[in-house]
Order: sequence, then structure tokens, then C-alpha cells
Amino acid sequence: MAQRVSTSTLDINTVNTTDQEIPDIVRYWILRLLVDFKVDQHFIKRHGFSDNDIASQIGLGEFVNDEFDGDLEPGQVRKFIRKLYRDVQRHPCKVPEALKANVERIADLVNLNPVESRLFEFAILMRSYPALKEMCEKPANLRRKQLADRLAALLELPRQATWDAFQPDGALARTGLLTLNGNRHYSGSMDAQLELLSESLPDRLTDAIVEPTDWLRDMVRASEPGHLQWSDYQHLAKPLSVLRPYLHHALQTGRKGVNILMYGPPGTGKTQLSKLLAQDMGCELFEVTTEDESKDPIAGRKRVKAHCAANSFFAKHRALILFDEVEEVFNDGENSGGILKMLRGETQQHSRKGWMNQVLESNALPTIWVANSLNGLDPAFARRFDMVMEMPVPPKSHRERIIKGSAGDLLNRDAIARMAESEDLAPAVVAKAVSVVQCIADQMQPHRATEAVEMLVNNTLTAQHHRPIARHNPNRLPEIYDPAFIHADIDLNEVAKQLVQVRTGRLCLYGPPGTGKTAFGRWLAEQMGAPLIVKRASDLLGMFVGENEKNIARAFAQAEAENAVLLIDEVDSFLQDRQGAQRSWEVSLVNEMLTQMESFGGVFIASTNLMGQLDAAVLRRFDLKVKLKALRPEQAAQLLQCHCQQQGLDEPNASDLTLLQSLNNLTPGDYAAVLRQSRLRPLRSASDWVKALQGESTIKPGGQSKPFGFVH
Repeated sequence: MAQRVSTSTLDINTVNTTDQEIPDIVRYWILRLLVDFKVDQHFIKRHGFSDNDIASQIGLGEFVNDEFDGDLEPGQVRKFIRKLYRDVQRHPCKVPEALKANVERIADLVNLNPVESRLFEFAILMRSYPALKEMCEKPANLRRKQLADRLAALLELPRQATWDAFQPDGALARTGLLTLNGNRHYSGSMDAQLELLSESLPDRLTDAIVEPTDWLRDMVRASEPGHLQWSDYQHLAKPLSVLRPYLHHALQTGRKGVNILMYGPPGTGKTQLSKLLAQDMGCELFEVTTEDESKDPIAGRKRVKAHCAANSFFAKHRALILFDEVEEVFNDGENSGGILKMLRGETQQHSRKGWMNQVLESNALPTIWVANSLNGLDPAFARRFDMVMEMPVPPKSHRERIIKGSAGDLLNRDAIARMAESEDLAPAVVAKAVSVVQCIADQMQPHRATEAVEMLVNNTLTAQHHRPIARHNPNRLPEIYDPAFIHADIDLNEVAKQLVQVRTGRLCLYGPPGTGKTAFGRWLAEQMGAPLIVKRASDLLGMFVGENEKNIARAFAQAEAENAVLLIDEVDSFLQDRQGAQRSWEVSLVNEMLTQMESFGGVFIASTNLMGQLDAAVLRRFDLKVKLKALRPEQAAQLLQCHCQQQGLDEPNASDLTLLQSLNNLTPGDYAAVLRQSRLRPLRSASDWVKALQGESTIKPGGQSKPFGFVH
């Protein structure tokens, strides 16, 4: 038990602090809370203090551990606390010099008035000194107006000015420096309701005088230069032709409320483009970070406040702001914790949208908001952006160049071509895989290094729910291809010549499987010198309502942007006659296809095995409907001769040709099947070829029932 002493023998000037020396202003506020705000009833217990360290820090060290019995009652302790309070009032209590200087600089930058500055200083010191923080935890049920009144009285500020300081249009809320937690109905203690922009601010602002960039360094940082060039964004030439001059104008004129929304799959270069734009504008780029200096994630609410602060602190800079990973911020779902709910704690939809509009209309610096997806984004928010820009995976020609540049010598030409075929493969995925393999490439044979890169890329694609890279180029033409081997009801060579000239047209190719419908589309794209985009039913049909229509629209938009030939295979899977439709989405699919076909200015080819099932309105939109049939006898013979010559075999004899002519249902696809078969069991003569083709013929509907399989 501590030795009892007379209260007259203690003096405030002999206070013995044990853990943390507290400034006079903090001691003053603590004593004021104890005396004038009756917090002493929570602090002084019958058998001791609620916190002995605090008691020691404010001058009650001699009473620590005393049980307050005998001649020393709690009343006597309260009497001594009042004496301490009177003594500390006799001399001015100042805010620590470093904090005062930093707050003055902040006030100059963001136009804090004296009341707002005083409130900010108090919040900083409350978070800096646990003794003051604990005193501010009682009572725990203050409403917002009560909180403002209590702060006004404690800090000796005008009541109305204190209340005004916490309004949404005030400088504290606008910058995010100091806001009130919870919604307008929330009640809590001063400590619970006062929320600083960053928990690092107290240490940062009280330790030393620092620069503005240091105030927010755990939440906003200067961006490092990027590594991509404008040549990597040639596929975005049209939107960039608008965006670049607009940003330049905004920076030159100081235009407010400039917001650009970029979205697209991960790894498509959104962040790198933001860095390139800043470099192009000759300005700084400040990134709102996603994690703090301890690598802990920062909540969306805190990130939005950091964005507001950056706009205020750096308003006089020539700069852009990059806000990456904004999905959780703009998502307006019921349980999403979106931006407006996070900032104001409101649940009313109109309140959230109103605040969102204010955020997007008031930022001083142009902001680039980056998202991987727009799912959940309220359309009312989307229209507030000056420009919404989709960042798709680059077109094939660009993908091939970027992959080649990233891979160095690790990938051969075939691997690069196959990777470039994947429309889901973002360049960043390849770059990451290459960086891993490069670390160990000197320990591997070249072909093993290529395999390792492909393995890492495929693992990432699978994790993203995409198809892995095909082992073989799916759009490569057969080893022997000539449109002369297509039996069509019109001359496809002449059609191709015309399409090369006019570069627009809609073709429907129909007929049995293997007649060369898809191969003709690949060949035509080569003749036109254009990329080929192939979509199958499995690529376009999704499981969610409206997804199919979006996929169709996206396919046509992609072809338009890349000046590519668009080939949709198995079109009968989703363009069936609307008169027999049993579900609403079957009708909407046909309607979407009609809309896209009519507005598409390039070359579109649809192929189907079941012409009779297609909707009549769709069929009318095709310029040509071309029927492909089984090979004519002379075509079958010529194609056989080509394969024999390629494999160094003797030409077929008369007996071989006679048997071949009896097979009236052969297609180019049958020859491709036999060629694949020959890799497993070599064909040593033209007769072997004919027998293998006979086997393919017999298994078709209407074919002669004969054994099939490998031939002897």
C-alpha cells in the first residue's frame, strides 16, 4: 500500500510520470474531463483508480494502490484533482510545436478554419496519448449533436462552429482528415466517433515537421514510372485519341471533377496506361494504395478518404490520381459496403448516390479509377464519369508482339503463336511466368523452359476459370488446303476476291460436318490479311440471364475494333426459329444477333450443320447463303493425289480411283481424319489411303455398313 501523504504536501510541479510524459495541454484536458465533465466517477473507484498509469501521469502517483480507506476518502482525492486542475489553469497550455507547425501547414493547404484545426489537433493528441483516449471513452452513448457540444465545451470553442465543422461539406470531411464514425443515428463515445484519416497520422505529425507527401505515405504514394509504350496500346487508338487531349486540357485549365473509369480483365495494362498518361502529360501520378506500410489491406472507406485528402493536399500540383481496385468502393450492393455507405454510414440509397455525385464532381485533380469488372456498379454512378474506357485483352497481332517481347528466347515461334490465340491471356500473365522461368532457365534445356512457361501460364488461366493454351494452333489451316476442294453451290474463290476488295459481307455456310466451312473462314482471313476471331456456341452461351447477349455483342465489337473476320461456328445452337422458342432468352438471343449483324461493317461468317432450324429473319440478313456438299468425284481424286505427293507415295492406280469414286459422301474433313490416323499407323500406299477413307465413309449416316478402324 502506498504511503499516505497530506494533500497539502503535493504540488503539480512535482508530478512523477511513469510511462509516458504527457504535454500540459493533454493533462489539462484530462483534468477538465475529470472535474467539469464528471468523468471522475468512472475513474475513481472505491478500491483504486481504473488506471494507475493515468493516475501517475496526471499527478496522482502517491495514491496509486491506496484502497481509499481510513482518513483518505474518494472525496479527498477529488478535492486534490480539483487543486491540480486549478494549478494547470494558471499557465498557458500549448499544443506541441511539431504538431502545431504541421497542422498549420495542413490548414494552409486545405483551408481549415481555426475551429477545424483545433478539433484536428485534439483528435491527433487523443490518439497519441492513451490517458486522454481513455478519458474520452466515457460516456459511451453520445449522439452526434451531444458529441459536438461536448467537444465545444472541452476545447472552449463556439458550439455552432464546432457542429458546422463536422458537416459533410466542411473541410475536415471533404479532406477525410477527421470524420464521424457511423450514421446520423449512431451514438458512442468521443473516441469511438472521431475517426482520423490514418492511424499513422498521430506519430507522423507529432514527431517532427514533415512534408505533405509524408503525411499520407501509408495511403497515397508517388507512382513509379511504367514500362509499356504507346505502341502497346495501338488497339485503344480511338479512345486514347479523346482521352489524351482531354486530360491535357483538364490539367492546363484546372478543370474540376475530371474522372476516368478504366475497366477490364486483370493484366491488360490499366495501371501501366495510367502511368504512361502521367508521363505523357508531364505530371506526377499519386496512387491511392491498397495496403499500408505493414502490408495490411486498407478498407475501401479509408481509401476513399485518402483520395479526398490527396485532392486537397496536392491540389496545386500538376498531377493525376490513380485509384486502383475500386470494385468494393463503387459496388452498390445491399451488403457491399460501397463508397457512400462507407463514408457516411447511410443506408438510404438516395443519400449514398448524392454523396457519390459530390465525390465525382468536386475532385481537384483528374482521377483515373481502375476496376477489373463493372459488376455491381450502379448505372447512375457510371454516367457520372467523363469517360468510361474498356481495357480488353489486346488483339491477336498485338498479343503476339507483346508475348514475343516479354518472352525473349524462352518461347519458340509456335508457342508464341499458340499463346497469342488465347483471348483470355493477359500479357501480364506471360510476363510473370517468364520472370519465374528466367531465374532457372540456365538449368533447363530450351524446350523444357518453353514447357515450364506454358505450364505456369496454363495454371494461371485455369485459376481464372479460362481455358488453357491449346497444344496445337486451333485456327491453323490443314496442311493441304485449297478452296478448289470445297464443293459449294457458288464459286467461293470469286466470293473471296470480292470480299478482299469490299471488306464487308455476311455469309452463311451450311452443310454436313467436314465440308470445309470453318476452314474457308480461316483461309479467307488470310487472303484479306485480317485477323480471324472464331467463336463457338460454348464461347457465347453462358449460365446467367443476359450473359449470352453480352457475349454476342462483345464478339462483334471485338471484330470491329480489330478489323477482323468474325466466324461464329455452330450457330444453330442458339439461333433457332423464334416461333418454336419456349424460353424468353431464346428470343432475345435472335434479336441481339439481328441487331449486331445489321450494325457490323466487317466480314461475318456463320456456319451450321442444321440450316433448317435457323430463324428466318436471321437468314434474310445474310448476303449469301452457301451450301457445302460432299466432294465431287474429281475433287476427291485430286485431293488424294495431293496427300500422296506430300507423303512421297505413288499415285493412286485405276482400282484405287474406282473405289474412291464409289464413296459419294467424302469431305475434306475425312482426309484430315485419315491424316491424323496415319500418325499413329502409317499409310504406305494410295490403296491404304483409300481403304482408310472408306472406313470414314461407312460410319456416316447412310454410309455402307463396313468395318472401320485402322487398316492393314
